[in-house]
Amino acid sequence: MSICVPEPTRWAVARIRDGLSYATKRFFHEHGFCYVNTPNITTSDCEGAGEMFQVTTLISEAEKLEKNLIKNPPPSEIDVESAKLIIKQRGNDVAQLKSVKASKQEIGAAVAELQKAKENVLKMEERSKLQPGIPQKDGKIDYSQDFFARQAFLTVSGQLQLESYACALSTVYTFGPTFRAEKSHTSRHLAEFWMVESEMAFAELEHDMDCAEDYVKFMCQWLLDHCMEDMQFFADKIDKSCIDRITMSAKTPFARITYTEAVELLTEAVKNGKKFENHVEWGIDLASEHERYLTEVKFQKPVIVYNYPKEIKAFYMRLNDDSKTVAAMDVLVPKVGELIGGSQREERYDVMLSRMKEMGLPIEPYEWYLDLRRYGTVKHCGFGLGFERMVQFATGLDNIKDCVPFPRSAGRADL
Repeated sequence: MSICVPEPTRWAVARIRDGLSYATKRFFHEHGFCYVNTPNITTSDCEGAGEMFQVTTLISEAEKLEKNLIKNPPPSEIDVESAKLIIKQRGNDVAQLKSVKASKQEIGAAVAELQKAKENVLKMEERSKLQPGIPQKDGKIDYSQDFFARQAFLTVSGQLQLESYACALSTVYTFGPTFRAEKSHTSRHLAEFWMVESEMAFAELEHDMDCAEDYVKFMCQWLLDHCMEDMQFFADKIDKSCIDRITMSAKTPFARITYTEAVELLTEAVKNGKKFENHVEWGIDLASEHERYLTEVKFQKPVIVYNYPKEIKAFYMRLNDDSKTVAAMDVLVPKVGELIGGSQREERYDVMLSRMKEMGLPIEPYEWYLDLRRYGTVKHCGFGLGFERMVQFATGLDNIKDCVPFPRSAGRADL
């Protein structure tokens, strides 16, 4: 948490996080969801953005090797040839002992010396091949020599793994840390953040929106029922409107509009004199200022936007019949903008494979994921909520780095 945040605020944030965490577990438990632990280390990029932290031991192993080679330089060609001459000499010794019919003990000792000489040469030849630096093959880094024998990363989402469990358990969720190597210093980004992700089998986009709305409402009501003392603190010290905002979100149905309708509303606002820093046209990824205009000005409550252009969404989102949009949805809230992102997943193998090729994704790391479609599947959907954004939405804090005890961001990993 930022050092400029006073201690009472720190402790109040900690209690709000605790309350929201407990509310999350209560909501999913009461709705029949099974909690699943998804891996923090993965070989596939869920979002396809490429902004991932790589997990590797190649660098540390290369540093160790370099230090070792400095202390114990590899043998030269002359050293290896000299060792081979010793093999020849030991072989002659064995032959000589056999020719004079020496005792078995003498011959056995000579054979043992010959074997040692051969092993010594093998070790010297292996060591002579050692080269400082990261191992390479065909001009590229040789990940087969890495710890996992392939490229591995810190996860940006547990969704792909969660889908495999949804096929067996029907409704599942996970709650854990995720990582994004985005060099951003804005008040909206963290390199390490917590995500609540759910997956539901036999469900479509409308079910996804219903569940996401119910979940947000449940958390808001939980804060009002169980965390009012801390909410009052934030209303007094940070944001006078935070309790009203949470109350409204708990009691009021969310607005629902398509992406196309959202762009039309934003375009109309521009025509009426509203100025946005980011240009408005169909096909853009809505910026925070667009999201906040929709929630704070146009509707003055949370808004769910759905059916986004396929070009700005991930490969796993179900392609709609118009072939231009995907069955994706975002829950937008005042103060924060996007709080939840979700979608109906593409269950058709051929369509997903085509989308992956279209986006230039490598197929091999996703073979296991494609198998979930290749051998039969069901319609399913899910969503992910940024936990720190929920804390920010509740408390009214301006900087998301103040919503987590030990923030990690570009250039910063204190404590």
